[in-house]
Amino acid sequence: MTVMKSVLVAAAATVALSAQAQSLPTSGTLVVVPAFGEVKHVNDQVVATLAIEEQDKDKAAAASRVNQKMNKGIAIVKQADPSAALKSYGYYTYPVYPEERPLPAGAVAKPRLPTAWRVGQYLEVTTANLASLPKTVSAAQGVLTLNGLNFGLKPETIRLLDDQRIAATYKNLNERVAAIAKAMGRNVSDAVLDTVDFEGSGNYANESRPAAAPMMMRSAKMAEDSTVAEPSFEPGETTLDMRVVGKVKFK
Repeated sequence: MTVMKSVLVAAAATVALSAQAQSLPTSGTLVVVPAFGEVKHVNDQVVATLAIEEQDKDKAAAASRVNQKMNKGIAIVKQADPSAALKSYGYYTYPVYPEERPLPAGAVAKPRLPTAWRVGQYLEVTTANLASLPKTVSAAQGVLTLNGLNFGLKPETIRLLDDQRIAATYKNLNERVAAIAKAMGRNVSDAVLDTVDFEGSGNYANESRPAAAPMMMRSAKMAEDSTVAEPSFEPGETTLDMRVVGKVKFK
């Protein structure tokens, strides 16, 4: 067999196999189709974490200063933003020990005694008043420290966007079904949607993002009623997504 004949035979075989692959029966075929949709919206809410920490040889003295400053900080935030929802949490008290040093050979370690006490507390501030946020934070920083900001969407905003999120996901499902039908050499009208599973639809991006984890911090000492310049913030946007799985049966 000449080289030319071999090439022709190989080409003919390839065409035959391709034709067989394209002519695979698809009647009654059940296809599982994953789809995805998302909507974006400018953030309209923030959760700010404020904190206070004091250290003193006298545990009661440290606790008293924390209590006084937290009470003052709460009053300042309430005055600056009456619409804000406040929640204090994470009150802690723990001893501070001196640094351990290597002992000489044969020496017996003495019981460690605390040299001071560290006391602190956190305040969570949730507000939709983003326009006044710099002023509110600045006023609070005269007494407390800013430990974290988490921008997001209000629950009512998420509910309003839910219809758009579902529509975007269902549109993507239809587009994928049409693409699969075309690849199979079938009309999209031959596809019948058997089942739609929205099991993964509750996975919002950023919606359930936890606030910045509080950190044990030794803040710089501030003078009482000190003035802090207003900070700048960019709220950004949140993406709400949805995943769906459709089962499509071809006639």
